[in-house]
Amino acid sequence: MELKPDDLRLAYRHMRMIRLFEEKLSDLVQAGKLGGFLHLYAGEEAVAVGVCSQLQETDVVTSTHRGHGHCIAKGVEVPGMMAELFGRATGTCKGKGGSMHIADMDKGMLGANGIVGAGIPLATGAALTAKLKRTGNVAVAFFGDGASNQGQFHESLNMAANWQLPVVYVVENNGFGEFTPTEFVVPVRDIAERARSYAMRSEIADGMDFFDVAEKASKAIAAARAGEGPTLLECKTYRFMGHFVGDPLPYRHKEEAEDWIQNRDPLQGFERTVAERGLLSAGELRVIDGDVERELAAAVAAAEEAPLPSIDELLTDVYVETA
Repeated sequence: MELKPDDLRLAYRHMRMIRLFEEKLSDLVQAGKLGGFLHLYAGEEAVAVGVCSQLQETDVVTSTHRGHGHCIAKGVEVPGMMAELFGRATGTCKGKGGSMHIADMDKGMLGANGIVGAGIPLATGAALTAKLKRTGNVAVAFFGDGASNQGQFHESLNMAANWQLPVVYVVENNGFGEFTPTEFVVPVRDIAERARSYAMRSEIADGMDFFDVAEKASKAIAAARAGEGPTLLECKTYRFMGHFVGDPLPYRHKEEAEDWIQNRDPLQGFERTVAERGLLSAGELRVIDGDVERELAAAVAAAEEAPLPSIDELLTDVYVETA
């Protein structure tokens, strides 16, 4: 895997945008400017960006209820995402999808999904399409540790292994399924072990380390593209915020959270690594920080001023069978 300076700048930009985007959403909710449940991705940036940095534009991904990071990493435009969260007509999905249903087919984002594990069979189907049509594309399914207990996880892995589909299953194991510690409901220490049941290759990555995720994702994606079948990639990570905005986090030990946040922040780790290797300077990263802050502020301002969807749009994009 070779990452050029421009690749690293883009990766850092995406990671920084995810972090600031999520922090801004938290502020907006608490200020009463946004409603509904929001599940924020802060802390897990290295997973989405590490994987998506190895994908081509024509490759596709499926997401979860915690999907903003995947959207940004796959290239979905931030102004459209922000307008979508405000329920505006200029949103990515015309203001009709909201946080858990952002999709942008032009960017290969097949959609966030409010149903646990529901993106897994969608990615499997996309991979089957790619194989039958011989497009050379790869599908990636992002999902959490809790989804690995769902039936569609096991059914999809069985199908993908049997048919040798070009798909990578990325488990974002952040240690909690909503409010329940993973070890309470998953009998194996590493979810990656479950791949053995399907004669499927697996990898475990440090989900707080962009470079480790990117390296292991690169191998899995290359294998899928070469016709060598699927991989189950488990990324050990940690969400810095609650399950949803407003979650008081009574189930998490304060010392544990402080250790992850203070010592394993993926953005700080990225900056240390590029500095040690002489790849990017601190000055270059601060320029990116400023650009991201300005872009995000402009996106919020535009979203607040954008119009609501017209009543004439009420039944458009709704698919029903009529007599």
